[in-house]
Amino acid sequence: MRDTWRSQHCEPALHSPIAPVAAKAAGPHAVRIVPSSPDDGQNRIYTMLLTAIDAASRSVHLTMAYFSPGQDMVDALADAARRGVDVQLVLPSVSDFSPVLHAGRSYYQELLDAGVRIHELQDAVLHSKTAVIDGVLSTVGSSNMDWRSFVANNEVNAVVFGEDFGDAMTRMFERDVAASQTIDAQTWRRRPLWPRLQERAARLFERWW
Repeated sequence: MRDTWRSQHCEPALHSPIAPVAAKAAGPHAVRIVPSSPDDGQNRIYTMLLTAIDAASRSVHLTMAYFSPGQDMVDALADAARRGVDVQLVLPSVSDFSPVLHAGRSYYQELLDAGVRIHELQDAVLHSKTAVIDGVLSTVGSSNMDWRSFVANNEVNAVVFGEDFGDAMTRMFERDVAASQTIDAQTWRRRPLWPRLQERAARLFERWW
């Protein structure tokens, strides 16, 4: 955080030492803060998510405001679904930046064919960036599942280990699913030509959005 503050030439308020915080009793969950920076050799949030999805044995529930994940992440989600993991995504139906929406939709057919269930949130602009893996590992933070988050932005996520927290996150995910429209694979396959062209064009520039 201090390095980011200095790199942005902000006021020097954070340059002085931080006063120590009084010790408190440990809570019931193990929490790890995972930051990422464009200066990192490897994005830690991306690596954490990819590793968790590859290791999932029961469920992968993702809610992402911007979803333009690249082929490696799509392969991980599809592979998980094919081995019997319940993979579900809550994604936006509208966006404040439509190129990312179209780029993400260009992956839908591949994911649907693998058994991934995709739900688009209705009547609201989606802002959440969360994941729950096997009901035990949960993450909440600033990082979307797109190239800008993975490569160009300073991001930070909290990763929480625990079934109680995972259950609470799963209940919130289920409420979002109830407020969403589920994408049908056969209907999606028959969508008009114009959306397909938008999706293909958007994916060509996926790494620059």
